[in-house]
Amino acid sequence: MQLERILQSQGFGSRKECRGLVRHGLVSIGGEVCEDAFVELEPEGLAFAVEGETWEYRAQAYVMFNKPAGYEVSHKPKHHPSVFSLLPDPLRLRGIQAVGRLDEDTTGLLILTDDGQLIHQLSSPKRKIPKIYEAVIKHAADEQLVRTLLEGVVLHDDPEPIAAAACEILDPQRLRLSITSGRYHQVKRMIAAAGNRVESLRRVAVGGLALPADLGEGEWRWINAEELAALRAQPSDPV
Repeated sequence: MQLERILQSQGFGSRKECRGLVRHGLVSIGGEVCEDAFVELEPEGLAFAVEGETWEYRAQAYVMFNKPAGYEVSHKPKHHPSVFSLLPDPLRLRGIQAVGRLDEDTTGLLILTDDGQLIHQLSSPKRKIPKIYEAVIKHAADEQLVRTLLEGVVLHDDPEPIAAAACEILDPQRLRLSITSGRYHQVKRMIAAAGNRVESLRRVAVGGLALPADLGEGEWRWINAEELAALRAQPSDPV
């Protein structure tokens, strides 16, 4: 594949813009500046640098992001900055999308990708992918609260009870809750319907992918092959 096409596929702009990066000496391969935008290269496994920043060719982007509070999960935010503004330009320009959303004040794990098939797989209600949250609540939790959430509560816009897939008390003011559907403000509304209130909410896992302890709020990193396999696996599948 020609170098300019490789750069375009990785989010560095139009072919013309990528050609300009090369011709201005801003692209290097193996530590050597490359000024031939049309040189043919094997993209798989290719490492290159643009303006001194190293990148590795990826046919598709799979990213985990630790969302901070105060950001909207939207390319066209209405009231708060977009989480995508915290990502490097090449990721945004290659059309990366979030798998599901988190409220403006909810923090934690977001999966970002330009793989439409994976987005569909993880978003399909038929697959019942568990999403795990840690909620700080207003009133001390007890076993009755846990039982209520596990047995199911009725939300005002849905006559059918909706239950948590799992729920445990981490400490008196903190719950760990797993859900397999994705209704609007679901965790907050479930806990409210059970007679309590969410003070803060953080998503810590989606399917087989957990938020790493060393990934700070506002930080991102690539999802590796093992993590991607865990994410793709059906909840009952061995990984």
